[in-house]
Amino acid sequence: MVVITVSPHPTPAGSAGPTRTFGVEEELLLVDAATLATAAAGEDAVRAHAADHSSGPAPAHQVTTELQQEQIEVAGPPLTGLADQVAAIRRGRELADTAARAVGARAVALASPVAAGRAHVVPTPRFRWLQRRFGLIAAEQLTCGLHVHVGVGSREEGVAVLDRIRAWLPVLLALSANSPFWYGQDTGFSSFRYQAWVRWPTTGPNEVFGSAAEHDRQREALLRTGVPLDPGMLYFDARLSARYPTVEVRIADVCLDAEQAGVLAALARALVETAARQWRADLPPPTVSAAQLRAWSWQASMAGVEDALISPSTGGPAPAREVVAELLALVRPVLAEWGETERLETVVDAVLRDGSGARWQREAFAARQDPRDVVRMALEATHR
Repeated sequence: MVVITVSPHPTPAGSAGPTRTFGVEEELLLVDAATLATAAAGEDAVRAHAADHSSGPAPAHQVTTELQQEQIEVAGPPLTGLADQVAAIRRGRELADTAARAVGARAVALASPVAAGRAHVVPTPRFRWLQRRFGLIAAEQLTCGLHVHVGVGSREEGVAVLDRIRAWLPVLLALSANSPFWYGQDTGFSSFRYQAWVRWPTTGPNEVFGSAAEHDRQREALLRTGVPLDPGMLYFDARLSARYPTVEVRIADVCLDAEQAGVLAALARALVETAARQWRADLPPPTVSAAQLRAWSWQASMAGVEDALISPSTGGPAPAREVVAELLALVRPVLAEWGETERLETVVDAVLRDGSGARWQREAFAARQDPRDVVRMALEATHR
């Protein structure tokens, strides 16, 4: 267990039991089943999945293409239990891998390409437009994230949550860090996926909104520039979903281990619930600028859990274990109500002790300097 104790921000009591739903979308890398090189098999794999489920009841998971042919996305159903969420993530990975195997590939939870190569854009009108408009940014954008949708009761509650969770999102990034390699190079980062991702013009942290009306005003001001194609291109670290009544937490790398992914999703949900209770109690959001948060996220992307993170309590660096403990102290009342404390803190402590996927990847690479060893390790970790 994480043993450092930090006094949490006061959190008003809520109803017992996990009633706030959460769902997970995972982007997975596709690799050739024989050579383990990235495989441009996304459309074929999704077609194979659709053919396999053309009769009978519709599956609870959606399996779809993403920007590049070398990736596939799995979206699970909204749930209320941590154990159910972990099982759903494992099931989603199984479905994606079955679809990939049908076309000679495998689906693996790597957040960035390990070996040298190139990506191939899925030829939809939207993705073709992105390719023309954003050039090398789109061409190189082979990144796989973990997106957590957490249910909210209204847009006002959703915006209030966004204002209050933003200072803690870099900690989620650090815990998830799983992309040290980029097209054959060790980048020196724990999450280089985040560095590649924030090259898009509408990414990263927001300023505090204060109200749904101000959120909408800022969104419309961005759309008027003509830089983003539509609201779906507002790729911020967390946002109101355009499709569902949820806050979508988008900052994390896809995690090698399914249980770690489920725990990270549960941690995001507990953070949303805590923020909603703070809003209802008229507790103000932290006064930290987007410029500061960009620096905090850069540090989390570089260090993961291997070095210092920026403490939201002080605005200065502190050991990763201490900053993670601050986050756990903040959400512990919610976790205790929902009966999730022990499992979540056990898994988080394992990440702090054994490292995230970034360390596992580097250790797999170290013995022979062979990217295929990284992919083999990652395949085993993805599907165990």
